[in-house]
Amino acid sequence: MLFHKSNKSLPHWGGAGVGLLLLLLLFSLSSFAQDKEQLREELRVATEELSYHPDSIDLRLKKAACNLQLEQWQYAKDEYDYILNRHPYNIAALFFRAYTNERLNRIKFARLDYENMLAIVPGHYEASMGLALLNHKDKHYTEALDMMNLLVEKNPGKAEVFAVRAGMEKDRKMLTLAEYDYGRAIELDAKNTDYILNRADVRIELKMYKEAREDLDALVKLGVQKASLIDYYKRLKKTH
Repeated sequence: MLFHKSNKSLPHWGGAGVGLLLLLLLFSLSSFAQDKEQLREELRVATEELSYHPDSIDLRLKKAACNLQLEQWQYAKDEYDYILNRHPYNIAALFFRAYTNERLNRIKFARLDYENMLAIVPGHYEASMGLALLNHKDKHYTEALDMMNLLVEKNPGKAEVFAVRAGMEKDRKMLTLAEYDYGRAIELDAKNTDYILNRADVRIELKMYKEAREDLDALVKLGVQKASLIDYYKRLKKTH
């Protein structure tokens, strides 16, 4: 996995796999992270308004965002299809349809959406990140790392590019590189507990036990409950 932390409703860079997207920490769906009842009410209102204004792109994007948060992937895709059939260069619809296609296991179509978006907006950060993650998930490892190397080169001040590359390296057992990249991410975002936990995990695998304990102790100082880290501490004890 890329990160240990997961959020079931939002696309993310890690969790139980290399799911796209996220949360959106980067993809800007976080403002919709509300309770389901409120989302259903927003969906009902948007659907009712669409009956009076069926050509409103803003309303369709709003409805699709609710569909995404409620994990109604096919309904969301239908809305993005409608928009893109009429406005093929709509960046938001392309981007989120790529994510929706990935959730529907339509990997080829998700890749095509990202590629089309990058053809319209070359170098677009989120689309490049999304395509790199999709390539990794689809075992196109060389393409994925090539894209992440370019993203790191272009965005040396963004912690997440180092963390995502580290996650890919960790998945492929390139542990020394992963340990370094998690370190770079932590330098840029020192209180990110996901990064620190992943580095601790990598350090244990590398038999860097003293450094791994320092990471775990740092997590406790940052407010992480020690009980939730007990398995990691046990792995350290087994080494002595």
